[in-house]
Amino acid sequence: MVKIVDSIEKANAVTHCGTMHADEIFATAFLDLYLGDRLVYRTNNVDNVKLNDDVLVYDIGRGKFDHHQVDALKREDGITYCSFGLLWKEFGKKFLKQQDIYYVDEVFNFIDRDFVEAIDADDNGSFPKIEAIYKVKTVSSLFKLFNPSFDSCQDESTQFLRAVNVAKIILEEEITYANGRVLADKKVSEILENCADDKFILLDNFIPYEDTILNSPNGENILFVAFPSNRGGYAIKTVPKSNEDHTARVSFPEEWGGLVGEELEKVSGIKGLKFCHTGRFIVSCNNLDAVYKVLDKLCQ
Repeated sequence: MVKIVDSIEKANAVTHCGTMHADEIFATAFLDLYLGDRLVYRTNNVDNVKLNDDVLVYDIGRGKFDHHQVDALKREDGITYCSFGLLWKEFGKKFLKQQDIYYVDEVFNFIDRDFVEAIDADDNGSFPKIEAIYKVKTVSSLFKLFNPSFDSCQDESTQFLRAVNVAKIILEEEITYANGRVLADKKVSEILENCADDKFILLDNFIPYEDTILNSPNGENILFVAFPSNRGGYAIKTVPKSNEDHTARVSFPEEWGGLVGEELEKVSGIKGLKFCHTGRFIVSCNNLDAVYKVLDKLCQ
């Protein structure tokens, strides 16, 4: 559990005070998950302060876990590590071993790319280019909401602890998600090796498959993926052209779009079809027989 202490002598974690950012919030959350019982002192200055070796100073002081110095460590893609990224780089694999993660390197790298790097980038002023007609909030912008609002009675330390508690939940879920994605990638890769010449794959249960198909040479011919639906029956989904281009390699027929039940069965000529999305990227079926008839029809 994280606690705020009122002097640096009582602390085992030291970071800056004032306006809080996703960087030091997630750094604190990570340290508490990894080491436990973080006693945090938030300050504007650690110059000329002698600290014990077991005290971690981050996002302040221009030391090992700060990034405000001119020669701050950069990633291979040029993005500067922030304090969260530096701490994850130093301790992430040890932490994952504590969590009994089997594929430590793969999960570490997945989390670094999927989550940590974006916080590093944002905190260092490399903001994403977002083209949307509505406002999009990033993880970093969401955590700015925890700063005491104008004309409110919110206490800075209380808000910091609330933010850290939320960050811990998110980080735990990210780790679970990343581990699942790595395990799924291993399984889908094995499936693709055994059906490299096919135009579809049929899964025994839903597995996150899209990235593996798009990134594997064995997935180049796959047009559809079918799997048991959590709504009952089966779902068949199209495969996009790439991670950037979400246009389907092959869409379901135009005349199927938006139809349900008997009307869809009549137009398609296939009994057991339940629904086709207006975007023609997913179809639901009552049974496997209908699944195979759809796939036979579209994969000739």
